Amino acid sequence: MAAAGLCSILATAASLFLLVPTPVTAFVEDLDDSFKENRKDDIWLVDFYAPWCGHCKKLEPVWNDVGTEMRTSGSPVRVGKMDATVHSGLASEYGVRGFPTIKLLKGEMAYNYRGPRTKEDIVEFANRVAGPLIRPLPSQQMFDHVQKRHNVLFVYVGVESTLKEKFIEVASELIVYTYFFSASEEVLPEYVTLNEVPAVLVFKDSTYFVYDEYEDGDLSSWVNKERFEGYLQVDGFTLYELGDTGKLVAVAVIDDKNNSAEHTGLKSIVQDVAKNYRDHFHRDFQFGHMDGNEYINSLLMDDLSIPTFVVLNTSNQQYFLPSKPIKSTEDMVQFINGILDGTAEAQGGDGILQRIKRIAFDAKSTVVSVFKSSPLLGCFLFGLPLGVISIMCYGICTADTDDGTEEMTRKDVIDQNVSDEGSDEEQDEDKKGENSTEVSDADQEEKDFIEKKKD
Repeated sequence: MAAAGLCSILATAASLFLLVPTPVTAFVEDLDDSFKENRKDDIWLVDFYAPWCGHCKKLEPVWNDVGTEMRTSGSPVRVGKMDATVHSGLASEYGVRGFPTIKLLKGEMAYNYRGPRTKEDIVEFANRVAGPLIRPLPSQQMFDHVQKRHNVLFVYVGVESTLKEKFIEVASELIVYTYFFSASEEVLPEYVTLNEVPAVLVFKDSTYFVYDEYEDGDLSSWVNKERFEGYLQVDGFTLYELGDTGKLVAVAVIDDKNNSAEHTGLKSIVQDVAKNYRDHFHRDFQFGHMDGNEYINSLLMDDLSIPTFVVLNTSNQQYFLPSKPIKSTEDMVQFINGILDGTAEAQGGDGILQRIKRIAFDAKSTVVSVFKSSPLLGCFLFGLPLGVISIMCYGICTADTDDGTEEMTRKDVIDQNVSDEGSDEEQDEDKKGENSTEVSDADQEEKDFIEKKKD
């Protein structure tokens, strides 16, 4: 009975153990300096972190979820993390410059992840980069399936050619941003018309556009500019990414929760220009809208009222504001043409004065944000040092130095008089000494004269 009871207890404990979920960290491997030699042909997704980094701590639970997702989905990608402060030499070899840095290591290539730090985006990046550079589309059904999944996709059409070699080269560089496919002309949708093959197409905005080497220039530059939809909801991360395209960013700054005609109307105007004036502006402008003016205020160092329309040059921090409100598509087209022909006035920039203004604005914003989030903390951080400095300045300014100064001055005068002329008493004694000397000399002469007479 005792043995049976013990077996029952062990069986129950074992079943409970199996029901306990495995810690998510079990799917994320801790890496050290031996990683470089031991990783062999595996594909690794690695988070290079620093223990003191706040962003790294915020990423940690997301990274554990990424490890779980990659393991349970059967992905060949292994997920790891490395303390870059401990293994700084190896981290430096992989080009780690900040924290956290996410890289996918595939063969001799190291691909940087620069997207939003969410589980979905990181997993999508890993699966895209870990797969083949060029994915074949063997049927029209497969083409339709892929087109529904992706807002933007680049497709090479044709057989082997120098253009395909260039396409593969561009894919190896830009696979971190978008997908690249290949297909035969028969697989393409019926609405696609090609003048010649081979060709490179981008499918987006419910239509397609064909790469033209003479008009569009370098294929890599064209892909980099076309990897975004014609109209976007712009946030801080998207704006940073758009900086690589070399385009000006034309955005309506609105309140998404405000359904008034002013806000919705301005957004509709920008969408209309982005769609119907693509041939005129798509090479130079990226269109979209931004929810709220908080981020745009920090860029422009000004408090913009919304709704408003602004064009940003992310390369030199210049911006353009219309001189009058945008009420129609024609107003916006006229304003954008003014930017192109140079008649619209550019503001801001990255000159010395603007940099000084930026430093002052950032300092002010930091102080204000601290006081808004935690007034007591703000008073402690800024009030205590100012109080100490004020007390020190007060002590220095009110120190009892007047008496000492007068005393020293008086002493200096006395010493100077003493050294030059002596005191009045000493001068009287000197005079008496001189008179006594004169008298004694006269008496001595008289005595000498009397002695001579006696002789």
